[in-house]
Amino acid sequence: MLRRRLGPRATAGCGAKWSAEEDRAAAAMPNIKIFSGSSHQDLSQKIADRLGLELGKVVTKKFSNQETCVEIGESVRGEDVYIVQSGCGEINDNLMELLIMINACKIASASRVTAVIPCFPYARQDKKDKSRAPISAKLVANMLSVAGADHIITMDLHASQIQGFFDIPVDNLYAEPAVLKWIKENIAEWKNCTIVSPDAGGAKRLVSAGATKVYAILTHGIFSGPAISRINNACFEAVVVTNTIPQEDKMKQCPKIQVIDISMILAEAIRRTHNGESVSYLFSHVPL
Repeated sequence: MLRRRLGPRATAGCGAKWSAEEDRAAAAMPNIKIFSGSSHQDLSQKIADRLGLELGKVVTKKFSNQETCVEIGESVRGEDVYIVQSGCGEINDNLMELLIMINACKIASASRVTAVIPCFPYARQDKKDKSRAPISAKLVANMLSVAGADHIITMDLHASQIQGFFDIPVDNLYAEPAVLKWIKENIAEWKNCTIVSPDAGGAKRLVSAGATKVYAILTHGIFSGPAISRINNACFEAVVVTNTIPQEDKMKQCPKIQVIDISMILAEAIRRTHNGESVSYLFSHVPL
């Protein structure tokens, strides 16, 4: 971060070598910090690398009574802060960690705090579908706002109206452009394919109708319960997901799982937000 604060060439005398692209990124994006929660550090690192920045210093730990403790290891005063934390793994612990990180940056005088939540937690609990049922997605929205978040960046919400649960700006990005790019690059006969909505029995009826290969493509690959064993025994050529959720362990258990990297979309959304540019371009394009 020293190089960014002193300017792109200021540390050249210290023996460091930087590419022209890194210098341009550092010069174009002053006063920005990116921190990673513990849910998906690999994605956070990919985003930071894409932007030519280093992840901010933060230590997250638990006290013996299981309370979450967060220590921000550098100044954020006057900075535009982005905290990357996906709704996966130990969801409740990771959500609490995110809330504490937001609040820690806010009370440390950050100028703006944006929560980058690739997979939004509790998104499926977005309506009152039975008596005395909670609307937990609304509760999570309230918690994020109260913690001090000024802006939310997420991807493929379960229902787009969840954006209305917030009184702060929400950018709901789409994985569709990256999915279309994957299809064109990895399926040779993509012009002769049929796309249908997902359904438990739909794949069999595709196959029974004469399909030669069946691919399942989705954004958030949670793969809970017996999902992996079912996929291994299914007729899918491949099950393609994005890396909004870590998939390394699942890929070891199931060779059919393939991953589309969406870090460039999130990174470009951060860059455009920081520079005050429109993000609507990302709704239909994948950044180069």
